[in-house]
Amino acid sequence: MKILVTGADGQVGTEMVRLADAEFRVVGLTRGDLDIAERDAITRCLDDHEPDLLVNCAAYTAVDQAEDEPDLAYRVNADAVGWLGEACDSRGVGVIHFSTDYVFDGTKHEAYVEDDIPNPLNVYGASKLEGEDRLRAATDRHLILRVSWVFGRIGRSFVDTILRLARERTELRVVDDQVGAPSPADAIAATVRSIAERREDLEDAWGTYHFSTVPAVSWCGFAREIVVMAMDAGILAALPRVRGIATNEWPSKAPRPPSSRLCAAKLRTFLGVAPPVWRASLEQYLGGGAKASPIQVANLG
Repeated sequence: MKILVTGADGQVGTEMVRLADAEFRVVGLTRGDLDIAERDAITRCLDDHEPDLLVNCAAYTAVDQAEDEPDLAYRVNADAVGWLGEACDSRGVGVIHFSTDYVFDGTKHEAYVEDDIPNPLNVYGASKLEGEDRLRAATDRHLILRVSWVFGRIGRSFVDTILRLARERTELRVVDDQVGAPSPADAIAATVRSIAERREDLEDAWGTYHFSTVPAVSWCGFAREIVVMAMDAGILAALPRVRGIATNEWPSKAPRPPSSRLCAAKLRTFLGVAPPVWRASLEQYLGGGAKASPIQVANLG
């Protein structure tokens, strides 16, 4: 099986490329290789590589900056996704695409299921929602995987930010009234591979799914776990105090949903993927990725 991965230098894209082997042939494309915001480049790329499946990891993800750059956010997260879908559909290529918990407003008391009505609070979420709609309109052979709070071995993730601040400060102030589930990039990639390997089943299972780890946690609770595990792993020399604050004490340009909890029952039922425990992935990350590469963590902005 030949998989074409866009955004291959991002958190999930990098992990997709790492999973490549003789049976799971992956062609990873960075933005330098393929800018999905260029429609003609998409068609040329598909004709050149002739993949069996396209996994779109490319996206505009700067949530606050999107408020100032709505046109660019929509071009990458909506227009380009529709173009990918159209090009793949005309060539018989299936598409796996990532969306976000931010398509919801976070007011539901229970975890969101796939059929809940979206109501994004910010430009980023709205652009991702339109991308979902564009892909659905372009091709039936799509799988949209909504994920939340992604962290991985590269890029500017929450984990890396907390580690950097923990080295610089004795107290961290972290929002405690937004709840969700951290999503390890390698676990997302492994889920995609598991789905791709069952492509015969996909013909009856295309659609929208939620990927979620367990248990749910606030940003503050997640930060506390990070610093404690980092101390145990020898990454931090001292344990900072992590103090919970309200969202309104940490103003940001783009509003965030208070609840980002996603129900992953459909993913388990139809595709046999059980939600992983994020603490185990975080422990592995800190014990391997971050500890082995302290310079990379320290240099994150």
